[in-house]
Amino acid sequence: MTDSITFSAASPRLGLPLLYAGQAQKEAFVNESHARLDAAVHCAIEGIAATPPAAPVEGGNWLVATPASGDWAGQEDCIAARQGGNWLFLEPFDGLRFFNKASQQFSHYAGGWKVAPVVSLPQNGTIIDAEARSTLANLVAALQISGILPQS
Repeated sequence: MTDSITFSAASPRLGLPLLYAGQAQKEAFVNESHARLDAAVHCAIEGIAATPPAAPVEGGNWLVATPASGDWAGQEDCIAARQGGNWLFLEPFDGLRFFNKASQQFSHYAGGWKVAPVVSLPQNGTIIDAEARSTLANLVAALQISGILPQS
């Protein structure tokens, strides 16, 4: 499960190594596939950083920020997953999602990482509709609770 392993044939989205009949060391390919699936399925990251944490927790995921350094150099925008004492990097693809534990918000990839902006509730105006403002406040609160909008 090291990042130096290169597989000659892999699945197109998650890079899961493919097995061949009569192949030696199948366990390495299967273990690599399980590690990638473990990192990608229902992905939750600890946060966003440009350098690896000093004491990474096994199974922890991070979004690699720019400019990446140390063990993460050259892996900007990838998900860095701590698996088997090594870093495993997942290349982003359109539709990949994660939950950021630090911000309590979901993000998705569509040509780049997208995150919903902070939404301000209406404050002024010449005609104030209290019922409409209450409805908007409830809608924003529901979107914040679900992790779609950030907490204000």
